[in-house]
Amino acid sequence: MSKIIWSVIDEAPALATYSLLPIVNAFTQAAGVEVVTSDISLSGRVLATWDLAKDELSELGKVVLQEDGNIIKLPNISASVGQLKDCIAELQGQGFDIPNYPENPANAEEEAIQAKYSTCLGSAVNPVLREGNSDRRAAKAVKKFAQKNPHKLRAFPENPKSYVAHMEGNGDFYGNEKSVTVEKAQKVTIALNGKELKTIDAIDGEILDGTYMSIAALNTFYVKTIEDAKKNDVLWSLHLKATMMKISDPIMFGHGFTIFFKDVFAKYADVFAELNVAPNQGMSDLEKKIAGHAKEAEIKAAFLAVVESDSPKIAMVDSDKGTTNFNASNDVIIDASMPVVVREGGKQWDRTGAAVECVAVIPDSTYGMFHEEMVADCVKNGQYDVTTMGTMQNIGLMAQKAEEYGSHPTTFELTEAGTVTVTGSIDGEMMSFECEAGDIWRMSRTKDIPIKDWVRLTVERTRIENVPAIFWLDEKRAHDAEVKKKVDAYLKDHDTSGLDIQFMNVTDATRFTNARVREGKTTIAVTGNVLRDHLTDMYPILELGTSAKMLSIVPLLAGGGLYETGAGGSAPKHVEQFLKEGHLRWDSLGEILALAESLRFLGNKYSDSKLTALTAALDVANDAYLDNNKEPSRKCCEPDNKASHFFVAQYWAKALSEGADAELAAKFAPIAKELTEKEDTIIAELIASEGSPKDIGGYFRPDTAKATAAMRPSATLNAIIDNI
Repeated sequence: MSKIIWSVIDEAPALATYSLLPIVNAFTQAAGVEVVTSDISLSGRVLATWDLAKDELSELGKVVLQEDGNIIKLPNISASVGQLKDCIAELQGQGFDIPNYPENPANAEEEAIQAKYSTCLGSAVNPVLREGNSDRRAAKAVKKFAQKNPHKLRAFPENPKSYVAHMEGNGDFYGNEKSVTVEKAQKVTIALNGKELKTIDAIDGEILDGTYMSIAALNTFYVKTIEDAKKNDVLWSLHLKATMMKISDPIMFGHGFTIFFKDVFAKYADVFAELNVAPNQGMSDLEKKIAGHAKEAEIKAAFLAVVESDSPKIAMVDSDKGTTNFNASNDVIIDASMPVVVREGGKQWDRTGAAVECVAVIPDSTYGMFHEEMVADCVKNGQYDVTTMGTMQNIGLMAQKAEEYGSHPTTFELTEAGTVTVTGSIDGEMMSFECEAGDIWRMSRTKDIPIKDWVRLTVERTRIENVPAIFWLDEKRAHDAEVKKKVDAYLKDHDTSGLDIQFMNVTDATRFTNARVREGKTTIAVTGNVLRDHLTDMYPILELGTSAKMLSIVPLLAGGGLYETGAGGSAPKHVEQFLKEGHLRWDSLGEILALAESLRFLGNKYSDSKLTALTAALDVANDAYLDNNKEPSRKCCEPDNKASHFFVAQYWAKALSEGADAELAAKFAPIAKELTEKEDTIIAELIASEGSPKDIGGYFRPDTAKATAAMRPSATLNAIIDNI
């Protein structure tokens, strides 16, 4: 029996799995495919750290290196320190004997504990599993549905004031970057004033980048954007990705927090030092630290006074709760937050709940240039028309921890001023940088094999789609210039006759893509790892209403496949609603589309006609799901995620009963009949379970029995599925 591994993860998609997976297995086992689970949730990773659970992430890291590896990877928590601490507390409450997370280690033992827990922070999962490059695009049925059933994009106002601000000139990561290609494998040492920070094993053909963020320049930039926001009468908001960039971006967040509330931090500096307040963790952590202190109320009032002063107004995460942009570093994640700014007509929400034009502050110009052009395009040309807009497909360079998302082990907050050197055991000094204390220095790495595969995948997809493919490579950026040398060489290994393959910098590539989108045309964006992330949230959210419905296929270098699903940015709110009233509005279409691609891979690999029939029927079911608009309602006591799974099962069974495989048709014909005849009963049972609070035994680690009961409340449906 063939095997597909389905990742056990966190929050809303984890809850949905309790309902969906029994249905999936009932159907796939009929064609000789078993879907098994692997726990890579935050709680699972924490327990594995202390040998209280199997290290399933490491096991999956081996699977992606196998030629038949086949994994469906759902969105997992990229944990902040705050989320990690909450998870630890919950696990301790469930009886697990694990230590607290020491924010400020006082001895060697606490330093060791912190080091172990650090492996669970940020993007711990993706660098392990992404042993291939990314092919992301909207399925044609999904795109067609979105155009027929357009979601709301709010118009930009007349004479719009919204804009993006990023650093310019030297000072940010873009301006300070240097890059070299290592010709021979060797030890490479990063040192500050001659003291080793890290030594790595560089391999043949690997590109090494060094760069730093000047904290003096960053803080000057923050002060200017705050002054400009006052002058321009726009909302001020900071957009970073402290989840994936778990070292650099929390530091930049902390500096923004202290600059915006500089008078409060200055007045209560002694109290904050006494309580070990960590600005990098935001207001929510600060409030926990000051709880019970004699000056707690006074400090809270001081912060509130700044928020209410409206000079400038600050963007809110939750206006009703008074939660600002600085609540926690992971509350505002740039690839999810910036599409909302564009979707809402250049606006975010102020403390009164009003939508207000804003300045989106994105310190590093490397990616700020993309978002700047996205907003500027709408300011100039108006909002997009969902019914006619074209589509962006993406080929992303991400294999083997390519580029910035793999830079955590080589990112440092410098403890002293001086010279950072990068020195090879063979090549000698490769790069050097003059830095100040507190600057953020990092090295990023990009190996040769992923670039070669990235070019292959680009040519292959461009030939299939027959549309322009644009390499987003900026020759003024040191890293991009090194990458382009390799791309130019590897393109010669392929037949590119008749293909439109071009190179553009970020701003020009954005303008080119947007012009074609407005004409209803398709364009392939060929980008590095971080831009892949930003583009494949921005365009799908504008085109489809969500990035969760994108096909996200990772052809693994070893020959297998990784099928990633959706985005989990809204998952916490979904869980909050479910716990309150038993209604889960998470749409599992991303998982179902991924399953179809995973089955297609197996059918093609083994020339299995039964699998081909099963996959074809699932394609029909997905089309029917969209055509009949069976996505979950957002409102309680209307069909939710559980009901959407039922309809997929009904449509899948019906398609199988009418399909090419006689054995499957005979097996599923009575099931299709029963699911159709009992539809009213099943939907009534599902809806009857809503409207009351649900106890699932834990947020990060639910109790399996309780969560299953909550997500499989229809006895009628369960009996049909369990008897297949």
